[in-house]
Amino acid sequence: MADEKLPEKTGTSAEIEAFLRKVAAAPPPPRTESAGRLMFALDATASRQPTWDRACHIQGEMFTAAASAGRLEVQLVFYRGFGECRSTAWVADAGELARLMGKVSCVGGQTQIARVLSHAAKETAKKKVNALVFVGDACEEDADHLCHLAGQLGLQGVPVFVFHEGGDPAVRYVFAQIAKLSGGAYCPFDAASARQLQDLLRAVAVYAAGGRRALELHAKGASEPVLRLTRQLGKA
Repeated sequence: MADEKLPEKTGTSAEIEAFLRKVAAAPPPPRTESAGRLMFALDATASRQPTWDRACHIQGEMFTAAASAGRLEVQLVFYRGFGECRSTAWVADAGELARLMGKVSCVGGQTQIARVLSHAAKETAKKKVNALVFVGDACEEDADHLCHLAGQLGLQGVPVFVFHEGGDPAVRYVFAQIAKLSGGAYCPFDAASARQLQDLLRAVAVYAAGGRRALELHAKGASEPVLRLTRQLGKA
């Protein structure tokens, strides 16, 4: 994957509870002096422009939330157009990531989720990736192949947190399987639940930077979904 030089409904309470349980059950990243690493992958095909714009804002809050737990490095990965799938360098500054994201516009094309998952496997083989976040609304690829790649990430200890915009049941099934096989979690969202997406992305960033204990501390005064996540931690 080339480096980027420039760069069905709102989740029900049961679905959110299930998501939180899975985040709580994900293996904690090893505690080292190095920064936690979070891969932030987005579908940048034409239908995704509104969500891309929201993500440009949310990514800064991910860094802010993670700061209390430890250092965080984020790599942006995106696909769009005809076979274009790119990744940035790992960055530890919200402003730099925002700059890179601001240089990207969404272009029509088919999904390339397999390339994202394969890239994550290659990156973590070089240096541990603590979590992969994927935000998308469609899947036009072979489900069995995607599940195989997700299972490989599970063996490498890289949980995939899948945020699904839209209500396509076939896509929902594939996305949920990717999350399950990798040891991550699946959560649906739509424009009406943008704040919920923001809070949960912040929580995953804190988890990547500092593990479960850091997430417990982050949850104090946080939104109800994050508080429910923390309560699940005590049962894990």
